[in-house]
Amino acid sequence: MKHFALNGQTRKVGNKAVIKAFRKQGLIPCNLYGQGIENVLFTVSEKDIKGLIETPYSHIIDLTLDGDKTCTVVLHELQFHPVKDNCLHIDFLVVNETKPIAINVPIKFEGHAIGVQKGGKFVPNARNLRISATMENLPDDITIDISKLDLAAKIKAADVKVEKVSVLTDKDAVLCFVKTTRNVDTSAAAE
Repeated sequence: MKHFALNGQTRKVGNKAVIKAFRKQGLIPCNLYGQGIENVLFTVSEKDIKGLIETPYSHIIDLTLDGDKTCTVVLHELQFHPVKDNCLHIDFLVVNETKPIAINVPIKFEGHAIGVQKGGKFVPNARNLRISATMENLPDDITIDISKLDLAAKIKAADVKVEKVSVLTDKDAVLCFVKTTRNVDTSAAAE
């Protein structure tokens, strides 16, 4: 999985006015937590974080606080403004190399479905998949071959198998399917 370097400055607990002042300066208030560490409050620049939050890919983040303390983290939660759609708050979770990490990775569909060649329509139903793996085994994305997908067939999360990776998404969640269209219905009636 790709790494992303990020710098932050620690901060003290503040009221709404302090948080508003940070946001006016182009800073996003953040929280860092995880097993075995005390919560750390800090801020990051909106410009620095854009490459991380405006992409469908997940990253392992190498976070440096105050220029000297470095730790490995993942994005846990993002909060956005309901109207302006700018990031208001970010939660980061500390990870280590030995314990599995639960993270969302994007899905890539590959191939041409048989059902589409028969007149159906391919419908992707999910953009990402929740998986768990150790840091060294985390893939950048999950590729799903749809070439054998026939009319009215679907691929569920239970059908996805990746070596050394556990799929956490609900097993019955439909990732994609081929929908029967009117073209197929009329050709079947004519026969």
